[in-house]
Amino acid sequence: MRVYVPLTLSGLAEAHRAGELGAGPLVAYAVTPALREWYLSDDIEELEYAALNRAALASLRLLAADPAAARRRVVVAADVSDGAAAADPDRGLAPAAPGEVRVTGPLPLAKAAAVHVDSADAEADVSAAAEALAAADGGDDDAQFVVDGAEDHELLWYATQELPNLV
Repeated sequence: MRVYVPLTLSGLAEAHRAGELGAGPLVAYAVTPALREWYLSDDIEELEYAALNRAALASLRLLAADPAAARRRVVVAADVSDGAAAADPDRGLAPAAPGEVRVTGPLPLAKAAAVHVDSADAEADVSAAAEALAAADGGDDDAQFVVDGAEDHELLWYATQELPNLV
């Protein structure tokens, strides 16, 4: 199963030093039945892109919680066994729940297939989105427009061999 783990650049640097994304359980995003229902598509590439975007939003939440972090969203795509990731049935109705899974146990960085990171030109929009996130969650349409502006920036794809240059 492919999972998408939200991080920050500092979190990615720590994962690179430690050799793992974390000891678990980790929050990640994947193509789940709830995501399939929410996204309404049978195309696996579209569903994986939707899971990646859910992880990018979760990365934005990490940035909102850490004002010192570089204002670039980071998502690590990793392959885990099907039994290593499961959706939390108690979070079924939560807005962040479509595609959300918990990865049990450690997730070695060696399982990473790719890293997705915002380009430097996205930093201003990502920063504004991180600042507007709480208001958007509260129903402010103008703030939601600012948050959506970060989604206009596609995350760049990096091979795992490029990790040292990213961190």
